[in-house]
Amino acid sequence: MAREQVFNFAAGPSVLPASALERARAEMLDYHGCGMSVMEMSHRSPMFQEIFDSTKQKLKDALCVPDTHEILFLQGGATLQFASIPMNLLEGGAADYAVTGNFSGKAAKEAKKYGTVRIAADTSETGHDRIPAQQELKLSEDAKYFYYCANNTIYGTEWQYVPQTKAPLVCDMSSDILSKPVDVSRYGLIYAGAQKNMSPAGLTVVILDKALCGREMPYTPEIMSYQTLVKHDSMLNTPPCWCIYMLSLVLDWLKEQGGVEGMEEIKRARAAKLYDVLDNSRLYKAHALPGSRSDMNVTFRTEDNELDAAFVKGAAARGLVNLKGHRITGGMRASLYNAMPMEGVDALIAYMKEFERDHV
Repeated sequence: MAREQVFNFAAGPSVLPASALERARAEMLDYHGCGMSVMEMSHRSPMFQEIFDSTKQKLKDALCVPDTHEILFLQGGATLQFASIPMNLLEGGAADYAVTGNFSGKAAKEAKKYGTVRIAADTSETGHDRIPAQQELKLSEDAKYFYYCANNTIYGTEWQYVPQTKAPLVCDMSSDILSKPVDVSRYGLIYAGAQKNMSPAGLTVVILDKALCGREMPYTPEIMSYQTLVKHDSMLNTPPCWCIYMLSLVLDWLKEQGGVEGMEEIKRARAAKLYDVLDNSRLYKAHALPGSRSDMNVTFRTEDNELDAAFVKGAAARGLVNLKGHRITGGMRASLYNAMPMEGVDALIAYMKEFERDHV
């Protein structure tokens, strides 16, 4: 199938804006007449430094990052931050973790190696189908930080509010960053793997309150020290150059959509269409409860594993690909990241209704 015949609902790496890919293709062999691809440039060269600085400024503008915070372009994926965060911020003390999905659970487990982890909330008993309310959070007076994952990719839940805490907020925004405005000043640290809303896999963005630098444990590797990484402006070693360049192109596209404010309107409309079908269906059941539902990852099932498999197979034959749910949950998952066009949602809904007519 040609690209225009396929709608990619993958949870990540995920669909990228076609215009960004077309620009990358046009500049692949020769970036702005320099005779080199961005893939071939030295990260110390003036030309790449220009790309780096421009991308950083575009991201700062898109999220209104205040001067109190530093933007880092790192490697190691979001998973590396599971250890980097406690190494840099825990200081051998305690931190509060809200476990509302698979990745926040993994982060809490990793942090236990470096200090005391207190579980402020745990929704595993109900299959992570909801987000706890503010009054449910068990907050510690001496916590060094409060950790949560804004959007749970596997289970399809998303925090609809920013937790109120005395401790600095640390948030994994891997799967909903750039989909809505964020008051960055309220956070001690935001991080995100880029392969969902920002760029290809290989880049991790960290947005850090500079006041939190310099607290790392003595055994923290230099490559994981926020203070060192800030000092070297993400270039202690070779950064993920191509991914940074691709982020620049995606940010240009995002600006054309009206920025994060415009994207919020689009993503709400996309998700609302799909949830409306699920809530009025006799065949499908949404996993996440109303009030906790993700606009990025819509998870659902028929409650018949064989029927779920048939749905996914039939969808793929129609160019609706990567709808199979995560191996932990099964069922289906439609990831509606920023670059998913409304036409993709409409095509999925048309297929869902057809499949329901044939199986009810």
